[in-house]
Amino acid sequence: MMASLVTGCVSESQQIQSKEDHLAAAGFAVKAASTPKQQTMLNSLPQHRFIKRVKGDKVFYVYADTAVCDCLYVGDQAAYDHYQQYRQAKALADEQQMTAIEYQNAEWDWGGWGPWGPGWTAWNPAWGNWDPGMYPGW
Repeated sequence: MMASLVTGCVSESQQIQSKEDHLAAAGFAVKAASTPKQQTMLNSLPQHRFIKRVKGDKVFYVYADTAVCDCLYVGDQAAYDHYQQYRQAKALADEQQMTAIEYQNAEWDWGGWGPWGPGWTAWNPAWGNWDPGMYPGW
């Protein structure tokens, strides 16, 4: 059990790196801060957040990271849209993994768990071995 907890832990830098991998896959260009002026400018931006910049009739999105790559990710509207589509698909997949599954096991004894609390008066006999004598008042 402990091993599954350890492998399930992801550091902040790993989360950032994963996000940035998806930014690159969506079409964002990576621009490293290679001069002191660029480094100063990069440091002044909000970190790990999108900044929208409009230049003429073009829209660009900038994502700054001084923690992992010391760089900017710059993308156009299409790249940003691709990234957002990925995020929505991932959220849906994550939610589907959390959806309750139907459990079928003839050996499972629901009756062994006792009453479920006030207001829980219905018991489906198909759930297993339920003895009304075990639970007075049912």
